[in-house]
Amino acid sequence: MELKEILTHCDHTLLKQDCTWEQIKEVCEDGMKYGCASVCIPPCYVRRANEYVGEQLKICTVIGFPNGCSTPAVKAFEAENAVRHGADEIDMVVNIGWIKDRRWDRLLEELQEVKAACRGRLLKVIVETCLLTEEEKIEMCELVTQARADYIKTSTGFSAGGATREDVKLFKSHVGPDVRIKAAGGIATLQDAEDFLVLGADRLGTSRLVRLAKEQGI
Repeated sequence: MELKEILTHCDHTLLKQDCTWEQIKEVCEDGMKYGCASVCIPPCYVRRANEYVGEQLKICTVIGFPNGCSTPAVKAFEAENAVRHGADEIDMVVNIGWIKDRRWDRLLEELQEVKAACRGRLLKVIVETCLLTEEEKIEMCELVTQARADYIKTSTGFSAGGATREDVKLFKSHVGPDVRIKAAGGIATLQDAEDFLVLGADRLGTSRLVRLAKEQGI
């Protein structure tokens, strides 16, 4: 698979705590140059990035990030605010503690509340697979499907681990036909990226693929 094609599935990402507007601007420029699916950036930069890229690039941002412990009302407000500022896609972290407590009804309500707040924009649900059992991952596949979210996403990249091939295969076997998969966290090589796409991922959350493209002079 050619790197240029892989980049069309890439959410070019910069979510470091100390990132500046100049760094975000560079990420946006790279996203436009390399035809990325989106740039994934902190909420505070969404409005400015949207004004900068216009219609040339999708803007993705994160809510409840990275721990997922905000209340559903706060997450819904974050989503609505981001959409109002020009976000095209929302990556939300679920409440991991509620998964451990098996509060499935409450988790579904949260997903539905945030989905409504997205007002038709894409919602990607981050479940932080490195913290979950296989049973919990399967249950979240079912809840994400039931809530009509657009994607299930493996990881924030801020926890104990990132995307694995086994988790993408598991997701592919258990999500509904309308739910796509985003692999994120630790995607470092062209082989990693190709493997995840072949296994069923539709999006890749990473900054390293654009760096690789630059190194190859693309």
